[in-house]
Amino acid sequence: MGTVLDSHFLAITALVTIGYQFIFFIITALLKFDKITDFAGSTNFIILSVLTLAVKGDWHFRQVIISSFVVLWGLRLASFLLLRILQWGEDRRFDEMRTKIGKLAVFWFFQAVWVWTVSLPVTIANASDRNPSVKAQDIIGWIIYGLGFLIEAIADQEKLAFKNNQENRGKWCNVGLWKVSRHPNYFGEIFLWWGIFIASTPVLKGAEWLVIIGPVFLTLLLLFVSGIPLLEESADKKYGGRADYKLYKRTTSPLIPLPTFVYGKLPAWAKMAFLFELPLYSRNLPQDEVA
Repeated sequence: MGTVLDSHFLAITALVTIGYQFIFFIITALLKFDKITDFAGSTNFIILSVLTLAVKGDWHFRQVIISSFVVLWGLRLASFLLLRILQWGEDRRFDEMRTKIGKLAVFWFFQAVWVWTVSLPVTIANASDRNPSVKAQDIIGWIIYGLGFLIEAIADQEKLAFKNNQENRGKWCNVGLWKVSRHPNYFGEIFLWWGIFIASTPVLKGAEWLVIIGPVFLTLLLLFVSGIPLLEESADKKYGGRADYKLYKRTTSPLIPLPTFVYGKLPAWAKMAFLFELPLYSRNLPQDEVA
């Protein structure tokens, strides 16, 4: 098929993303129904990967694989998040937004930016006419994606089962993968998107390498903005006065899974420099308790 607005599908994916998120913004604003926010974000990724593949019309093996990876991830995450919010009730992130249309609009616009930016590797790969044979980067990317997908899926199920167990009320999740990482689901998500980027590199040329912005943006978002910082702050407020929670934070890596007997013995500078144990993750706890 011919070029649609631009040869790299940047414009059409931007327009579709903004339109799709705007529809859900209207639903949320008018009906005060915020159980569909994560579903809207996850399914938007699916739409972009399928759309760019269909519009190109000339499918290569690499494009089909990468697009399938995004669809598989999006379907699992969308269904998981939707079922979870339906079980748990309202999304607390919107407690201060439901009556403030401006803040709600900013959230939905930011979600559109997140989807479009993180999708860049698959968007550009699907727009490319280049079709080299399978390279080492492909295989490495597929393996990284597979590991990340499994880690995220397992971590999500472990936490859901933990939260649904009445005996665990008032406790933080520290079972399975959550024993070796305070946020293994985020580690899996970051890992799999870097895998998709690596798998797209055999077709990248010149300025197309700027699609690295996708996984970089996701990593920075989860590390510094809407991911780990918010959850760490919430957990610190709930459990910060408990000695066993402070021990958990001291001995459990914030992101990269590591045995507690290894992580707990590392000096504070090494945790911060190499394992993302950032000061903002403990601003609600005395620093001498979590170093």
